[in-house]
Amino acid sequence: MSQTTVLTLLQQTLWTVVQIGGPILMAALIVGLLISLIQAVTQINEMTLSYVPKVIVIGLVLVFAGPWMLQTLISFAAQIFNSLPQLVQ
Repeated sequence: MSQTTVLTLLQQTLWTVVQIGGPILMAALIVGLLISLIQAVTQINEMTLSYVPKVIVIGLVLVFAGPWMLQTLISFAAQIFNSLPQLVQ
């Protein structure tokens, strides 16, 4: 396996990770920022207040984007398995 093949495979893997993890991380980031702003305005300093909305939003993201995320992961895995004979040469 050449270096370019390994680097291409690594690039595809990292891009797939960004595609799958991006929506969840962005939703958690936005909700966390909004909750922090609300806490700063109302001066409520409860540390556990941000966890429940984040869990709810992450659950909703998984419900709505989950099938797409799973399909992306399955197609990437199928691509890797189909190219395996060419990779070992």
